[in-house]
Amino acid sequence: MNKKVAILGASGYTGAEIVRLVATHPDLEIAALSAERKAGMAMGDVFAQLGHLDLPDLVRISDVDFQQVDLAFLALPYGLSHELVPGLPDHVKVVDLSADFRFRDVADYARWYGREHKAPKIQPTVAYGLPEIYRSEIAAARITANTGCYVATSLLPLIPLVRAQVIDPHPIVIDAKSGVSGAGRALRESSLFCEVNEGFSAYGIAHHRHMGELDQELSLAAGAPVTPSFTPHLVPMSRGMMATIYVDGDADAVHETLAAFYSDAPFVTVLPLGKAPSTSHVKGSNRCHIGVVADRAKGRTIIVSVLDNLMKGASGQAVQIANIMLGLDETAGLKLAPIFP
Repeated sequence: MNKKVAILGASGYTGAEIVRLVATHPDLEIAALSAERKAGMAMGDVFAQLGHLDLPDLVRISDVDFQQVDLAFLALPYGLSHELVPGLPDHVKVVDLSADFRFRDVADYARWYGREHKAPKIQPTVAYGLPEIYRSEIAAARITANTGCYVATSLLPLIPLVRAQVIDPHPIVIDAKSGVSGAGRALRESSLFCEVNEGFSAYGIAHHRHMGELDQELSLAAGAPVTPSFTPHLVPMSRGMMATIYVDGDADAVHETLAAFYSDAPFVTVLPLGKAPSTSHVKGSNRCHIGVVADRAKGRTIIVSVLDNLMKGASGQAVQIANIMLGLDETAGLKLAPIFP
C-alpha cells in the first residue's frame, strides 16, 4: 500500500517540484496539498504544467486531515514549521524544507534568523538532512531538516575531505552561484526580470544565513571550530547552483578520497581528475557532480560542485529523505536523467 503524503506550501517552487516528483512516485500518494493564499484553487490553475495530473485541490493547513497522512513535506517560510510540527499527530513523519530545524543549537537559529526558536524541546530529536552523510540518523528520525541548497552543494564535497583530514579546514573559500528560483516564488523587486537579466551580483556578503549551517557541519566534521569564507552570487538563469571551492590539500588525495567515499552513492558523481562539471549537466535531476582540479600552486586544489537547486538542493533531496524515513528504495521516484539543453 502506498504511503500517503501531504505537501504544505504547494504553491511555491519547492512545493510544486515535490508535487511533480511524488505524482509519478511508485510508493507515494498525495493525500493533501496546502497553500494558504490559494486555498480552494486547483493545482493546475496555479501551475498549468501540472494540470493533467489527478491532484487534490489546495486547502488551508488547518483543513488537512493529518490522521490520513504518513509523512508531511513542509515547504513553508521559516518560522511556520516551529508552530506546526509540535501539533502534528505522533505518527506523522516530517521533512522540513525551511531553516527552522537545521541548527543543532537553538541559539544558533536565533543568531542567524533573528528570532527565538519556538520548539526547543523537539530540536534534539531532529536529523540533519544530508542523506549521503547522515543516512542512518535520517532513517531513525521522525523529523528531518532538509539542508539549504548552497549548503548541500558545498558540504557534499567538503565533509568527507574534512573528516579524512586531507585538506586544511581553515582556509576554505566557497564561491557560490545560484539561479533565481533559489529566492523562491514570492514577488520581490530583486527577483524581477529587469533586475536580474544581463547581470551577475554578489549578495549576503560576509553574513548569509547559510553560513551558520556551513560553520555547524564543518566544525562537527573537523571536531573543532571551522569558519569558511562563503560568498553567494545570483546568476540570471532559472535553476542551477555551483560552488567553486578553494582548499589547501593535494589534488590527488582530494580526488581519491571523494571518489572512494561516493563510489556507491546513487546521486553523486565524482568526475575524473582535472574535469569540471556544468550546471547544465544536472538540470532537472537529483544529481550532484563534483570536479577536482589541481591549482597552479603545489598543495592547492580547486573543487567544483554543481546541482539543481530545486532538486538535489531542495525538493529532490526532500523526496530522497522521505524514501529513507519511510523505509523505501532511496532512489524511488528520483531516477530522472538531467534535462539538456
